[in-house]
Amino acid sequence: MGGFVGFLDNNNLSQDEKNNIIKQMNDKIIHRGTGGESFFMDDNIAIGLRYGMPVPPSPILNKNKNLVIFFDGRIYNSKEIKAELTEKGHVFEFPEASDSEIVLRGYEEYGDEIASKLRGAFSFVIYNTETHDLFGARDHFGVKPFYYYVDDNPRRLRTAPPSEKGAENNKNIFIFGSEIKSFLLHPGFKKEINKNALKMYLIFQYPVLEETFFKNVFKLQQGCYFNYNFKEHDLKITRYFNIEYNTENKAYEEYIDIIDKTLKSSIEYHTRDKSDVEIGGFLSGGVDSSFIASIAKPAKTFSVGFAVDGFDESVYAKELSDILKLENYKKIISSDEFFDVLPTVQYYCDEPYANLSGVPLYFLSKMAAEHVKVCLTGEGSDEFFSGYTEFAESRLSGFYSKLPFWFRKFMRKITKSLPDFKGKNLLNKYGQKVEDYYTGQAFIMDDSEANNILNDNYKNNMSYKDVTKIYFDKVRDKSDLIKKSYLDLFLWLPNDILLKADKLTAANSLEVRAPILDKEVFAVASKIPKKYLIKNKITKYIFREIANKIMPPEWANRKKVGFTVPFRFWLKEEKYYNILKNTFNEDFVSEFFIKDKLFVMLDEHFNGKKNNGRKLYTVYAFLIWYKVYFEDNFRI
Repeated sequence: MGGFVGFLDNNNLSQDEKNNIIKQMNDKIIHRGTGGESFFMDDNIAIGLRYGMPVPPSPILNKNKNLVIFFDGRIYNSKEIKAELTEKGHVFEFPEASDSEIVLRGYEEYGDEIASKLRGAFSFVIYNTETHDLFGARDHFGVKPFYYYVDDNPRRLRTAPPSEKGAENNKNIFIFGSEIKSFLLHPGFKKEINKNALKMYLIFQYPVLEETFFKNVFKLQQGCYFNYNFKEHDLKITRYFNIEYNTENKAYEEYIDIIDKTLKSSIEYHTRDKSDVEIGGFLSGGVDSSFIASIAKPAKTFSVGFAVDGFDESVYAKELSDILKLENYKKIISSDEFFDVLPTVQYYCDEPYANLSGVPLYFLSKMAAEHVKVCLTGEGSDEFFSGYTEFAESRLSGFYSKLPFWFRKFMRKITKSLPDFKGKNLLNKYGQKVEDYYTGQAFIMDDSEANNILNDNYKNNMSYKDVTKIYFDKVRDKSDLIKKSYLDLFLWLPNDILLKADKLTAANSLEVRAPILDKEVFAVASKIPKKYLIKNKITKYIFREIANKIMPPEWANRKKVGFTVPFRFWLKEEKYYNILKNTFNEDFVSEFFIKDKLFVMLDEHFNGKKNNGRKLYTVYAFLIWYKVYFEDNFRI
């Protein structure tokens, strides 16, 4: 694992000034690579790299010394690419060529097209020392992060909306890197909150917009590369990987065979270096991590849970580890530990993040890092093979959803205002199109609820549909299942699941690999008909069938649970109720929220009138993040 940060700057900084700035910025991401650091500078650019193992101890340059690469991630088809490039006459400087060198030689041969040839998790930049231009890319699904900051030059970005005036004396600054926190050490960076981000965050529970919570800081989207023209201060972004669904109606057994072979091959690719580094595995009671553990057989597995009934799957992880003869480590997280670590979690996430599972993942990574350098994880299975509960339909709902839409819409209209009755939720849900109600795997509050608690400066007319419509429009002729999956792959997966997977493992200097989240696996999964994915309300049906062949059925067939956290129960204890109440009462809170309405939500939950746990946590997580980055200035 590793990380990088850099900046192009036309403000005539001295070499000493640049050196001091990039050193401080690079120190801010030391957790991403404790093995060492390296730098590159010329009159226009400064780049710093943090690395773990195994990477060369200095920047990689090409033979002509006019290209230099800084790379974060792992390329799993590096051997194949190296062989192909060697046949074309490329000579590698290092006998055991690193991924960095292979990507750089590949860029020399293929130019911008190199990104589409890679199989792995990566983000990188390649700098041209003659033109001072930059090329960079982010992997197909967004496993590795890439952020950039642009000043208020009107040519700064073709795809972003105009912004308000930025920091003074920051003309022609372009900052880029693995984590936003490092940007704040650049003297030309103006730390300012993006007011448009808060409302959508309250709805989705994660930063959903391309512009982050920091004004003028953007995410390079997954499956994209960029070209930055230094002379024109112009950024062009190109999508090199398009998510496409082209269902093929092959026989069930044929799909079983293809998927089985593809998954096993991907796990093999992701563990090619197992003779050089010990690889562990995250293990819950679910089918995804259990499947990977059963195939890869990592020597050590790691699990966490809570000492509350229904919130501890670590017992299942231990049982499977014993069956597979694997050494299992587990930790039970206390309520005090959960609350105490929240500022640390928000700090490492860069932006406010309200998925409760982020906290157990932090503890899981911390424990695993004491034993191994790399862990396998099961991300991608639910998105590729339709594993979420929301995707399943009962027989009745399946029948009802096939009735004419005009009829379902009419039934919703006449029953919407009636008191609750059995079946009302079905009539309400299927009386509208999937585009109208589906936001992904989290929907914390709707537009009006968010505006209701926000202060005037932060409420707006933007709707969650304005965010989702962009993606639904691209699959308007597809089934509802494909529409949901497509949206999740662009919003939920990179901005929530993969954000926490990268940030909270990197916080503990641990590398994670997701063998299912692989472009070759998706190439197969994207062709599977719905009838093989969901059957009799069983999600991920065909995947479970394959899993049943290699593990006990109680693991293969167990319903999806995930990292569940008993936060809603803790809030009914006076101690934790008061922690939130005291935070809501702080002076800075009035900048964002109407305090009285927060107190009402908190009291309703404490007195058992409503379950506002997720809403309260979403607000609370934002306030903790704001304190860390704006009130306390990193003091965690």
